[in-house]
Amino acid sequence: MTMKTLSFAYFLSAAFLATASRAQDMPLSQILIDGEGWEVVSEGHGFTDGLCPDAEGNLYFSDVKSGTAIYKVDLAGKVTEFIKDAAGISGLKWGADGRLYACVARGRMVVAFDKDGKMTELAREVQPNDLAVTHDGNVYFTMTGTKEIRRIDPKGVMTVVNAGTVGKPNGITLSPDQGTLAVSDYGGKYVWAFRIEADGTLAHPEGYMTMRIPAADPEVAKGDGMTVDTHGRWYVTTAVGLQMFDPTGRMGGVILKPQEANLVSCCFAGPNLEYLHVACGDKIYRRKTKTRGVLTFQPPRPAEAMPK
Repeated sequence: MTMKTLSFAYFLSAAFLATASRAQDMPLSQILIDGEGWEVVSEGHGFTDGLCPDAEGNLYFSDVKSGTAIYKVDLAGKVTEFIKDAAGISGLKWGADGRLYACVARGRMVVAFDKDGKMTELAREVQPNDLAVTHDGNVYFTMTGTKEIRRIDPKGVMTVVNAGTVGKPNGITLSPDQGTLAVSDYGGKYVWAFRIEADGTLAHPEGYMTMRIPAADPEVAKGDGMTVDTHGRWYVTTAVGLQMFDPTGRMGGVILKPQEANLVSCCFAGPNLEYLHVACGDKIYRRKTKTRGVLTFQPPRPAEAMPK
């Protein structure tokens, strides 16, 4: 093990010490509720993606293939067009400034929408896939085709913070304390973890989580959209289902897909952020859980320890 590996492992273990020391094993039984399965939230779309919640638990998503808007699902389950004329979006996240940030894959832009739907362009001539927004206004986004992770700082300056480490960087999310950035590899079998330095740069890349892979291709898990819960567990959409990892990067189990289609995005939303949502083909599904999600536009906090 290299010194770099040791330092990053120490950082992660310190960040999640309270959780890991009490959790030991984190099986799916700590998350799933007996008798609760997947239920359809919205259907009739082309290719759903970009799931994210707001502070009240309302869900937002896009239809990359045939949609022309950003859609909202309120707490009563009503689906409406939240922002019209917003086609080709593959990633969405709310920011602490009250704006909704988006990867416009079709338009080769990263943008932000204010509460009135006015769009501000943050970056152009890029190939954004998915993004994460920190509480202090840093926007990190993946560029799958160029093997890059880029950052747009609060002043609007864009830089490449990593290139070439992840073969096909795709999904991206933050730990509850916002000290770690995790990026899934669509063309490999690892979820990579990076330490976020004080200046917003990334350090100590590590293939921290090993995804289960389909039998047809022993090296490609098709890691896609990601989220995290309040206990620091990571959730990754893959070819075989929704994979859950504990804060130490250890596999906890695979939640089966609700239908045989591409599983590409996930988040916690709904009342108290207790409902795990997935974008699977032409539909959005949800299921109630024993845990709850994390809002990264709120002040960062340590992962909660599991109850005894």
